[in-house]
Amino acid sequence: IVTVNCARLLKADHHATNGVVHVIDKVIATTTNTIQQIIETEESLETLRAAVAASDLNSLLESEGQYTLLAPTNEAFEKIPRETLNRILGDPEALRDLLNHHILKSAMCAEAIIAGLTMETLEGTTLDVGCSGEELTLNGKPIIANKDVLATNGVVHFVNELLIPDSAKTLFELAQESEVSKSVEFFRQAGLSSHLT
Repeated sequence: IVTVNCARLLKADHHATNGVVHVIDKVIATTTNTIQQIIETEESLETLRAAVAASDLNSLLESEGQYTLLAPTNEAFEKIPRETLNRILGDPEALRDLLNHHILKSAMCAEAIIAGLTMETLEGTTLDVGCSGEELTLNGKPIIANKDVLATNGVVHFVNELLIPDSAKTLFELAQESEVSKSVEFFRQAGLSSHLT
């Protein structure tokens, strides 16, 4: 699937006497802002703006290149327990891993995404990007709130849930989501859960 500034290419290579015509499905708007400038001007990305500044990712998101930012909205950050969020925001390494987990290594418009596509993030992990009807999905969940916000160095999709990689979780958080969750409960009952957090 080929896209031009997120417009889908419907018919290609119509040859004319003075050139060639490609038919697309929408009007291409002028794009002047970098991904960083989009973050700075969008009210719904206020928490993300602060997180990007704290992790020194500003320069990457305003540099030349082609990235896809899965931008967590303020609502996405609010869904995370305050204690967990404060821990990540206070840990530069975990914060950088978290943000890099939301950045894909190439520009990927919604029209070009097909079900079952696995995309690599800057953190080195992968995300399963797909579709369910008209909705885009991430790891099987339709959490994209707004898609195809174009930037000069890529594209931004707003997501309403935070994607937390394993590297940004404590042992306690990892174990709670796994097959050893009962063991974690024994640690808690024995008063040893602080060692896992």
